[in-house]
Amino acid sequence: MVVKPVSELAEVTIRSMASNGSGVGKLPDGRVVFVPRTAPGDLVRVRVSAVKRRWANGHVDEVLQPSEGRTDPPCPLYERCGGCSLQHLPYTEQLKWKGRFVVDALSRIGRLEVDEVAVTASPKPLRYRNKITFTLKRLSGGRVVAGFHHLRRSNYVVDVKDECILPEPELSSAWTSLRENWGANAARLPAGGRLRLTLRNSKSGVYLFVQGGRSPWNAENLVNRVPSVSTVWHHPSDSEEIELVHGRPHEDVWGGNRVMLIGDAFLQVNRGAAQLLEEYVKVRAGFPDTAIDAYCGIGQYGRTLANLGTRVVGIDVSAAALASPFVRDDENYQTVQGTVEEHISDYLPTDLLVLNPPRSGLEHSVPVQILAAPPKRVIYISCDAATLARDLYRLAPVYSLVEHRAFDFFPQTAHIETVMILKRSGN
Repeated sequence: MVVKPVSELAEVTIRSMASNGSGVGKLPDGRVVFVPRTAPGDLVRVRVSAVKRRWANGHVDEVLQPSEGRTDPPCPLYERCGGCSLQHLPYTEQLKWKGRFVVDALSRIGRLEVDEVAVTASPKPLRYRNKITFTLKRLSGGRVVAGFHHLRRSNYVVDVKDECILPEPELSSAWTSLRENWGANAARLPAGGRLRLTLRNSKSGVYLFVQGGRSPWNAENLVNRVPSVSTVWHHPSDSEEIELVHGRPHEDVWGGNRVMLIGDAFLQVNRGAAQLLEEYVKVRAGFPDTAIDAYCGIGQYGRTLANLGTRVVGIDVSAAALASPFVRDDENYQTVQGTVEEHISDYLPTDLLVLNPPRSGLEHSVPVQILAAPPKRVIYISCDAATLARDLYRLAPVYSLVEHRAFDFFPQTAHIETVMILKRSGN
């Protein structure tokens, strides 16, 4: 429980980093303080913003003495924007700390003895995102702000024109053109106080997905002025349906398979890093006779195995994701719509189980079902080291960890993608 909000100043030496990217130091009273945008070795004046019994949050008032491990962030919005958390570290330092974040979670939560987790760098540390989402707010007096949420004031939107260094160049160009052409008070966008605008770059070009606002919306008045956007989807706030309001669905290729992109279809935002992970999974999977592709989405991993002759069952709750591939089911790949906890036991045991759950990890009954009919091997892909470690601990009675690696899908942030290779113990 928060004891009190405060606004006091203290000099702090940053000693380490937390898994969210904040620097960690100690206040004069001995309490641990978490300070975003700091690097180990920094001496900083911290403005303490909230104090709990054993720890506190703060933000940098002034960097008194920067550490050798600090660099100037390349984005001019970095000190205000909440999108990135590690731009003040050189990229090699980012990778080092991300590996440590994973080791800490595996040790502290998973109770595993892991000395080091190697991190594969992103082919592009900047301009790597093929998808970017902005928040647009209409303010009083006809003013519009559109960008990302503020670092410390989450209800405040930092206006972003062309400053962001994460999206691919095609997306930056499209965003600039949208801003220049949506008109006074963004009148050429759907009516409504707040909208979410997502741009995605695919093999077919750039498309726009608008969430919020009212229907109907005549998108032609906008897209006729923005030729770089070839397709527009709209999910009105007063409807459960996603509407194609301009153009036709884009096609893309993932895992060697053609997919159709509908609305806000889930795909990895870093294509180069995703391809490295896909190859890693393919090599470690070998040539099993049977496999389950749990939380399969479009089937990026399972369809790759199916193309090599493995009989695969893909399970996912999203009908849209399962319908995205042009060939949904074939001789080697069968899809099942529903939750993994509902269906996984129907297909166990199997030679290989590929797990790629959301950030929350496995639903509590899934490890129980796996242990009741354990596959020979498990490949667990995770975007959250803490829930990954928790689930590995649950699987420990039957499985041993034989290999691990992390992949940097999100440079300049504290997020990291991790792969664990598990082998069934005994027979």
